[in-house]
Amino acid sequence: MKRYRILWADDEIELLRPHVFFLEDKGYEVVTVNSGQDALDCCSSESFDLVFLDENMPGLTGLQTLSKIKEIDPNLPVIMITKSEDEGIMTDAIGKKIADYLIKPVNPNQILSSIKKNLHKNDIVTEATVEGYREEFNKIGTQIGFANTFEDWADVYRKLVYWELELTAMQNPLLDLIIAQKQDANNSFMKFIKKNYELWVNSPEDRPLISPDLMKKRVFPMLDNGEKIFFVLIDNFRFDQWAAIKDMLAADFTFEEDMYMSILPTATQYARNSIFSGLMPAQIAQLYPDLWVEDTEEEGKNLNEELFIQKQLDRLRKNYSFSYNKVHTSAYGNRMVQNLNSLQNNQLNVIVVNFVDMLSHARTDSQMIRELASNEAAYRSLTRSWFRHSSTSDLFKKIAEMGYKVILTTDHGTIRVKNPLKVIGDKMTNSNLRYKVGKNLDYNYKKVFESRNPSQFGLPTPNLSSKYIFALNDDFFAYPNNYNYYVSYYVDTFQHGGVSLEEMLVPLVTLNPK
Repeated sequence: MKRYRILWADDEIELLRPHVFFLEDKGYEVVTVNSGQDALDCCSSESFDLVFLDENMPGLTGLQTLSKIKEIDPNLPVIMITKSEDEGIMTDAIGKKIADYLIKPVNPNQILSSIKKNLHKNDIVTEATVEGYREEFNKIGTQIGFANTFEDWADVYRKLVYWELELTAMQNPLLDLIIAQKQDANNSFMKFIKKNYELWVNSPEDRPLISPDLMKKRVFPMLDNGEKIFFVLIDNFRFDQWAAIKDMLAADFTFEEDMYMSILPTATQYARNSIFSGLMPAQIAQLYPDLWVEDTEEEGKNLNEELFIQKQLDRLRKNYSFSYNKVHTSAYGNRMVQNLNSLQNNQLNVIVVNFVDMLSHARTDSQMIRELASNEAAYRSLTRSWFRHSSTSDLFKKIAEMGYKVILTTDHGTIRVKNPLKVIGDKMTNSNLRYKVGKNLDYNYKKVFESRNPSQFGLPTPNLSSKYIFALNDDFFAYPNNYNYYVSYYVDTFQHGGVSLEEMLVPLVTLNPK
């Protein structure tokens, strides 16, 4: 075990010998000096893990010494010890990034507590986290085995995401265990979906909240109560990505966290059009055939979202004033932030942000992005970095300043694919890796979720013999032609369209301005 080195600078250091002996008995190496200049000389020539620094010393004061220590080593934790409770001194010390602030007389336990907080915090937190997950492991396993409702699965997924993020932060070997447990959960979740999905599609009054119900059941009731809402949809935004950025919104908002279930396919043209139209895709194709675009058609699949919102309002006889905005570049986002006041008279402002979806596709196509987002943790980190420096972050701050409530959600999530499944289709079969629609599909029916009657899944039928198949867990579809190249190119990429917790259970968060 590492023996930590501590430098203690105090002009009355001899009076503190009992404390020094106490720390040495605890296994620390303590070097003592009695002036600020001596402390600087030591820091320049030796390496220390922590410094105790008296504020009131002859010559260089503690604050002056602190500034110079930070010039030598900005990351060296310095604990200021002083007889004075003067607020100005305390403020100056905090401004110079002290690690802790103790008032004399100090006792050994105070000293030890401050050391633990600064030198052993990660070890203590890691130990507590590991012990916490070990205690939860069997409980989560039992929950997975007995999960039988949407609420059950949402609770399981929340816990899996929480522990995955906690163990990732610790870089703990138990991370492999949580990943395996998430795999087990997905295996059970797909059985749950196979058992219930068709029933939900055909029982609108007796189903969990799914894509076509989102506006009608969550947004419009708030508008009916006289609230003004910003509805922000970040495309392809998973629950763990929300968990990774929410602390950056905590200064401006309080949160009401929830989830809803994306429809199948978990793909933008189906799920997002369903949200804005309030209809299942088959209903869209039937009621608005001129607005529905099939998979194999070349034109954009989400060019009619504003029109779908208007048609949903018309069908439900709602007269809300609304705006629709799609942020697809940082320049557009910046302009929107600057002009946000022009939207405040609308009852509903819909904002679609496309960055995360572009990141997912870029990771597939760009070697550089693959290296930057080489795994789940890096993918979350890249999302967090984007949000911190993006116009979207500025947008949320401005909305909070205006005092408006935000509903933050997505159309679907994404999953990192691992296992290829061979599928054969004709030239009219779509190209998505997580679902296929076509009339001449050849596949292993035991390894997919299939819909031989698309209308029962609320899906349009391009041809009389068309059927849909959905990849499960972390599988993806690959054609036999150039199979090895195809597999090596797409394995470990983030894809969407199929059945998994990551794709289907997505964040639905109400943000209330502080």
